[in-house]
Amino acid sequence: ERDERANREKAQGNLVKLQGELLRDPDSPVGGNPKGDVTVVEFFDYRCGFCKRVFPDILTLMESDKNVRYVYKEYPILGPDSVTASKAALAAWNVDKTKYNAFHKTMMGSKGALSPDRVMKFAAKVGYDVNALKKAMRDPRIESLIEKNFKLAKALDINGTPAFIIGDQVIRGAVDLATLKLLVSKARGS
Repeated sequence: ERDERANREKAQGNLVKLQGELLRDPDSPVGGNPKGDVTVVEFFDYRCGFCKRVFPDILTLMESDKNVRYVYKEYPILGPDSVTASKAALAAWNVDKTKYNAFHKTMMGSKGALSPDRVMKFAAKVGYDVNALKKAMRDPRIESLIEKNFKLAKALDINGTPAFIIGDQVIRGAVDLATLKLLVSKARGS
């Protein structure tokens, strides 16, 4: 219990130190209102059932509060298909930011396995050139960004998905819409 408390306190201190990387990393995809007054950061995995379960509430939050800025942190912890999906999503962001949200929504809304072929079908469905996307996935910066996200998660004592950073709070695990709204309201008030 003492070790857990010490880890959480250390994570809280790191949260302050790592604000720039969490909130303003130019390589991390951003949704919602890019100029919003409250930023929600989510660490997620496209294969995570809890991430998929909370996703409709995230969409509702962004639709109902036009002043929320959303930062997507790829944290592919559930195996090779998770890594492929994350690389594809980050490549999609680099290739054409305007289609990223549709691609993200398609993958988060999918059921079943996310094989590389299926990920590419989703990419084609939302309008990406699959060959250009595959080429972009080989960019070493994508691997570096995923590694950076893993280091951030470790510094913040995040061991699973989803995890959210809202204001000065680290929320580990799935939450409902009411909780998301309450945390955004608290962050806005401080």
